[in-house]
Amino acid sequence: MAQLGLIGLGKMGFNMRERLRGAGHEVVGYDRNPDVTDSTSLEDLVSKLDGPRIVWIMVPAGEPTRQTVAELGNLLSEGDLVIDGGNSKYTDDRINADLLATKQIGYLDCGVSGGVWGKDNGYGLMVGGAASDVEKAMPIFDALRPEGPREEGFSHAGAVGSGHYAKMIHNGIEYGMMQAFAEGFELLEAAKVVENVPAVIKGWQRGTVVRSWLLDLLVRALDEDPELDDLEGYVEDSGEGRWTLEEAINNAVPAPVISAALFARFASRQEDSAAMRAVAALRNQFGGHSVKKVGG
Repeated sequence: MAQLGLIGLGKMGFNMRERLRGAGHEVVGYDRNPDVTDSTSLEDLVSKLDGPRIVWIMVPAGEPTRQTVAELGNLLSEGDLVIDGGNSKYTDDRINADLLATKQIGYLDCGVSGGVWGKDNGYGLMVGGAASDVEKAMPIFDALRPEGPREEGFSHAGAVGSGHYAKMIHNGIEYGMMQAFAEGFELLEAAKVVENVPAVIKGWQRGTVVRSWLLDLLVRALDEDPELDDLEGYVEDSGEGRWTLEEAINNAVPAPVISAALFARFASRQEDSAAMRAVAALRNQFGGHSVKKVGG
């Protein structure tokens, strides 16, 4: 049995705690929500752990994570280990690792994929950091990852920062796949020749080259709402799609699908697009094409 301190018990962190406990590990959690926390503060959490300690952070990326790492640096001891399992930008990892290294505290960055389904299905894990630190935390990783061969649900991607980098690219790919399914759905809906769109998409789940978990989730959504008309077409982005494109630019790697998927999300937030008004005006000017007047 391993022991873990887990900071952040939101949708992901709460389910991770439950999966780890189900595997027989001891988890001491901390969250600002008194209904789910096991400790009253970070100091209280650390005091409940035996050394050498392992503490996993699942809080929002950016300043909240940086502040948590800094506070842990003042509470933990030499030989302890901190794992950032949130969606931090990979460039933050070296800063966090160097800060903790001054106290002889180890640091791993871990990209986690699996969403709210991870509690039952397991989480895909992409880890960056020293091999010795990865080995210390392997009982935790093995409990969180999906059943089956370790290499199919867990990867030690490389040095500090590589785990979050791998997760960033993973999410960029996810953007493109989701957008392709979305565009296919819209085209099927628009075509008069297809009478049962949900049946067509459900029929892709076995034997086709596009079968995937994302397709399964789309089928589930269509079972609940066959035309998806209960939802607004407004889509946020977590930031990792943007970071992926920054890396594509920095490395001169063409990424037209991921960039188009990200820009499509931007377009979804515009109730009235100035750009499309300009396109309509230009088409009307050079070709006399019809336009729709506001209120007309």
